[in-house]
Amino acid sequence: MSTSRLLAPLGLTLLTACAQQGIEPVTLDAESECPVYLEKGQVLNLTLPSNPSTGYRWRVQTAATPVLVSLGPEVYSAPDQEDVVGNEGLSTWRYQADQPGKAALKLVYQQPWATQVAPVQTFDCTVVVR
Repeated sequence: MSTSRLLAPLGLTLLTACAQQGIEPVTLDAESECPVYLEKGQVLNLTLPSNPSTGYRWRVQTAATPVLVSLGPEVYSAPDQEDVVGNEGLSTWRYQADQPGKAALKLVYQQPWATQVAPVQTFDCTVVVR
Protein backbone atom coordinates (compact mmCIF):
# COMPACT_ATOMS: atom_id res chain seq x y z
CA MET A 1 0.00 0.00 0.00
CA SER A 2 1.38 3.39 -0.94
CA THR A 3 2.22 6.10 1.55
CA SER A 4 -0.34 8.51 0.10
CA ARG A 5 -3.12 5.95 0.57
CA LEU A 6 -2.19 5.66 4.25
CA LEU A 7 -1.89 9.40 4.81
CA ALA A 8 -5.40 10.21 3.58
CA PRO A 9 -7.25 8.20 6.29
CA LEU A 10 -4.76 9.39 8.92
CA GLY A 11 -5.35 13.03 7.95
CA LEU A 12 -9.12 12.54 8.08
CA THR A 13 -8.83 10.97 11.54
CA LEU A 14 -6.75 13.90 12.81
CA LEU A 15 -9.19 16.46 11.41
CA THR A 16 -12.10 14.66 13.07
CA ALA A 17 -10.28 14.58 16.41
CA CYS A 18 -9.49 18.29 16.22
CA ALA A 19 -13.08 19.14 15.32
CA GLN A 20 -14.35 17.26 18.38
CA GLN A 21 -12.00 19.18 20.68
CA GLY A 22 -12.96 22.54 19.17
CA ILE A 23 -16.38 22.74 20.86
CA GLU A 24 -16.16 25.57 23.38
CA PRO A 25 -17.76 25.07 26.82
CA VAL A 26 -20.88 27.08 27.58
CA THR A 27 -20.94 29.05 30.83
CA LEU A 28 -24.36 29.72 32.28
CA ASP A 29 -24.84 31.99 35.30
CA ALA A 30 -28.37 33.37 34.97
CA GLU A 31 -31.80 31.97 34.23
CA SER A 32 -32.23 34.78 31.70
CA GLU A 33 -29.68 32.97 29.48
CA CYS A 34 -32.11 30.06 29.07
CA PRO A 35 -33.00 28.05 27.14
CA VAL A 36 -29.46 26.89 26.44
CA TYR A 37 -28.53 25.05 23.24
CA LEU A 38 -25.65 22.57 23.22
CA GLU A 39 -23.99 20.24 20.75
CA LYS A 40 -23.46 16.61 21.74
CA GLY A 41 -20.19 16.40 23.72
CA GLN A 42 -20.21 20.10 24.66
CA VAL A 43 -19.54 21.03 28.30
CA LEU A 44 -21.94 23.20 30.29
CA ASN A 45 -20.57 25.09 33.31
CA LEU A 46 -23.35 26.33 35.60
CA THR A 47 -22.29 28.93 38.18
CA LEU A 48 -24.67 30.38 40.78
CA PRO A 49 -24.13 32.69 43.78
CA SER A 50 -24.05 30.76 47.04
CA ASN A 51 -23.44 31.41 50.72
CA PRO A 52 -23.22 28.16 52.73
CA SER A 53 -22.51 30.10 55.94
CA THR A 54 -26.24 30.97 56.01
CA GLY A 55 -27.18 27.30 55.94
CA TYR A 56 -28.61 27.58 52.45
CA ARG A 57 -27.31 25.35 49.65
CA TRP A 58 -28.22 24.74 46.04
CA ARG A 59 -29.73 21.30 45.47
CA VAL A 60 -30.20 19.76 42.04
CA GLN A 61 -33.88 18.88 41.87
CA THR A 62 -34.06 17.90 38.18
CA ALA A 63 -30.78 16.96 36.51
CA ALA A 64 -31.80 17.22 32.81
CA THR A 65 -31.25 13.52 32.28
CA PRO A 66 -30.70 11.88 29.87
CA VAL A 67 -29.50 14.84 27.77
CA LEU A 68 -26.88 15.93 30.35
CA VAL A 69 -24.38 13.88 32.33
CA SER A 70 -22.79 15.30 35.49
CA LEU A 71 -19.00 15.61 35.38
CA GLY A 72 -18.66 15.76 39.17
CA PRO A 73 -20.06 17.25 42.35
CA GLU A 74 -20.75 20.90 43.08
CA VAL A 75 -17.60 22.96 43.63
CA TYR A 76 -17.86 25.97 45.95
CA SER A 77 -15.37 28.81 45.58
CA ALA A 78 -15.11 31.45 48.28
CA PRO A 79 -14.38 35.10 47.58
CA ASP A 80 -10.74 36.15 47.32
CA GLN A 81 -11.02 38.26 50.47
CA GLU A 82 -9.72 35.92 53.16
CA ASP A 83 -10.55 38.22 56.08
CA VAL A 84 -14.28 38.44 55.28
CA VAL A 85 -16.42 35.77 56.94
CA GLY A 86 -19.87 34.94 55.58
CA ASN A 87 -19.37 36.53 52.17
CA GLU A 88 -21.17 35.14 49.17
CA GLY A 89 -19.20 32.84 46.88
CA LEU A 90 -19.98 30.75 43.82
CA SER A 91 -21.19 27.19 43.37
CA THR A 92 -20.30 25.54 40.08
CA TRP A 93 -21.56 22.36 38.42
CA ARG A 94 -20.14 20.81 35.24
CA TYR A 95 -22.22 18.80 32.82
CA GLN A 96 -21.63 17.30 29.40
CA ALA A 97 -24.23 17.12 26.65
CA ASP A 98 -24.71 13.39 26.18
CA GLN A 99 -27.82 12.72 24.10
CA PRO A 100 -29.87 14.79 21.68
CA GLY A 101 -33.13 15.98 23.18
CA LYS A 102 -34.72 18.52 25.50
CA ALA A 103 -34.85 18.40 29.32
CA ALA A 104 -35.14 20.61 32.39
CA LEU A 105 -32.26 21.51 34.69
CA LYS A 106 -33.74 22.74 37.96
CA LEU A 107 -31.97 23.68 41.19
CA VAL A 108 -33.47 24.98 44.44
CA TYR A 109 -31.75 27.12 47.07
CA GLN A 110 -32.82 26.04 50.54
CA GLN A 111 -31.61 24.75 53.87
CA PRO A 112 -31.02 20.98 53.55
CA TRP A 113 -32.83 20.21 56.81
CA ALA A 114 -35.94 22.22 55.82
CA THR A 115 -36.97 20.62 52.54
CA GLN A 116 -40.67 21.05 53.40
CA VAL A 117 -40.18 24.85 53.34
CA ALA A 118 -40.39 26.55 49.95
CA PRO A 119 -36.97 27.38 48.48
CA VAL A 120 -35.86 31.01 48.70
CA GLN A 121 -34.64 30.83 45.11
CA THR A 122 -34.93 28.51 42.12
CA PHE A 123 -32.99 28.10 38.91
CA ASP A 124 -35.00 26.48 36.12
CA CYS A 125 -33.52 26.13 32.64
CA THR A 126 -34.46 24.18 29.55
CA VAL A 127 -31.49 22.42 27.97
CA VAL A 128 -31.60 21.43 24.30
CA VAL A 129 -28.91 19.12 22.93
CA ARG A 130 -28.61 18.80 19.15
